[in-house]
Amino acid sequence: MIINFNDYAITKEYKKLIYKLIKTANKYSKFNQRRIQFDISFVDKEQIRLLNREQRNIDKATDVLSFPTLNLKPLMKINIKDYKDDIDQQTKHLMLGDVIICDSVAKKNASEYGHSYERELCYLIVHGFLHLIGYDHMQEDDKKVMRALEEAILRKHKITREKNED
Repeated sequence: MIINFNDYAITKEYKKLIYKLIKTANKYSKFNQRRIQFDISFVDKEQIRLLNREQRNIDKATDVLSFPTLNLKPLMKINIKDYKDDIDQQTKHLMLGDVIICDSVAKKNASEYGHSYERELCYLIVHGFLHLIGYDHMQEDDKKVMRALEEAILRKHKITREKNED
């Protein structure tokens, strides 16, 4: 698995945690693909507002946006060989897409929701990854499935909603 962290200084320990979270998400979601790759970018409020406006016609800042390269569905079994056009020729990994996170909105959310900034970032990364592999929350039934999966993944790594000092 390859995760590209675009233009953002993340500690080695935090990168290890993110890899563990995505490995768990990959397993718990039953996607179970090892040769996958995606990008995580951190942007400011104006950048995410522009992306949100251009891509979703919503003219406001948000916490996370996901841009999948594939049209996947939850629990969809895939054979990576069927996605030749989506395999990075250098790494030979299946490119899933991009997760864009607004750091300042994440900090605001953490404060509003009463939990740590680390918990919020971990949640947004897991949430974004699940979107890349076909999960969504537009319908109430889908939302329940996605939220339960997100919480199970975070709980596995002892990332709770309790307020921690950052």
